[in-house]
Amino acid sequence: MKTIKNIGLKLAVIMAVFMAVPAVGQAQVKKGYANVDWQFNVPLSNKFASTASGWGMNFEGGYFITDNIGVGLFLAYSTNNEYFGQRTLNISETAAMTTDQQHSLFQLPFGASFRYRFVPESQFIPYLSLKLGPEYSEMSSYYNVYKSHDYDWGFYISPEVGITMYPTQDKSVGFHVALYYSYATNKGNVLTYSLDGLNNFGFRLGLAF
Repeated sequence: MKTIKNIGLKLAVIMAVFMAVPAVGQAQVKKGYANVDWQFNVPLSNKFASTASGWGMNFEGGYFITDNIGVGLFLAYSTNNEYFGQRTLNISETAAMTTDQQHSLFQLPFGASFRYRFVPESQFIPYLSLKLGPEYSEMSSYYNVYKSHDYDWGFYISPEVGITMYPTQDKSVGFHVALYYSYATNKGNVLTYSLDGLNNFGFRLGLAF
């Protein structure tokens, strides 16, 4: 009986090892990452074009140098618009203009991204990230058949919190959701309007690869 028990114990250990091998293989830890997102942007403290807008995209890709820490590159853009009814603008001490206007604010940040992910072996991976780099912006005012505009370069910084969700074990394609805040040092002057710094927050929805 003792010999039979020992054989049974050994078989149980062998079966447990063979059952554990596929489970370990399925817990994949991806090294590379990429996101393609639709972006919804909400301007803050902006009296030039303050209307929230879904005219934006975000592209990002990188590599995890450890299981948790990744570095990469990003490029994003957004356009916010706002209509102003007819009003009189005092252009200078001797000139005034009465017109309605369509304002547009375009932002294009790009640069480096740094990401820290939690539970990298899971199919649901929350993370924190920080994006840094230059930003190109353009302020435009359209009135009648005319356009006044100003463009500027500044420095961009954006913290982000998000989650990547993979429906399959191989993690080939998944879904990405993120909330972000951004600040850029860009300035601009158009007609009687001026901006000194650009604050935004918003969310991103897209695909993860």
